[in-house]
Amino acid sequence: MTRVTIVIPVWNDRGTLTRCLESIERRTFRDVDVVVVDDGSEPPTEARGTSGEVRIRWIRQSHGGAPSARNRGARETTSEFVMFCDADITLSPQALSRMVAALDAHPEASYAYSSFRFGWKKFQSFPFNADRLRRMPYIHTTALIRRAHFPGFDESLTRFQDWDLWLTMLERGHVGIHIPEVLFTIQNTRGTMSRWIPSFVYRLPWKFRRVREYDAAAEIVHQKHRLPGRLTG
Repeated sequence: MTRVTIVIPVWNDRGTLTRCLESIERRTFRDVDVVVVDDGSEPPTEARGTSGEVRIRWIRQSHGGAPSARNRGARETTSEFVMFCDADITLSPQALSRMVAALDAHPEASYAYSSFRFGWKKFQSFPFNADRLRRMPYIHTTALIRRAHFPGFDESLTRFQDWDLWLTMLERGHVGIHIPEVLFTIQNTRGTMSRWIPSFVYRLPWKFRRVREYDAAAEIVHQKHRLPGRLTG
């Protein structure tokens, strides 16, 4: 059985998928395969020119959004671990080795997550803390998860699918382990799946549309998981 499967959802790829696949080929951990789920791209996403150093399975489905594509990819694998990696992400060569080693060393943890870069900005993340997780989303979707503990993404959510996932796992007794290293970079900071708003924007006296959308989406997660207080900005 393959130890790690990387699931990559793709929708109208802007040319970042090739760099993502090439970064996976440079990995130091070898027991890996990849499932690319084309979420209804027009024209359909085609295989990119890679060296063939990684097994890639291509799946196409009608457009259903990133959570649907990730769930579809997860259903197509029986590996021990699964990672969800957007096409605009490049992994460091040591990313999988570090995460697999962390989970092997910490059998009590259900997933391993790391620091990362969003373009020029470094996100350090935090050591796992259940109370902090209930207050704010601080764990990125691109973590290595024990597949047996993966509950699936809530396909009804349009934002905060990662926060919802970790909260759902927490409610089932599953916790994470933090790796204090930058193990991946989000390259396409203007893409549709990866966005960041500086924290000071949320403290302005007026509300931009994206901030209003952010607040509304956070409230849905708050109600679903019966979280106290407001989201920390």
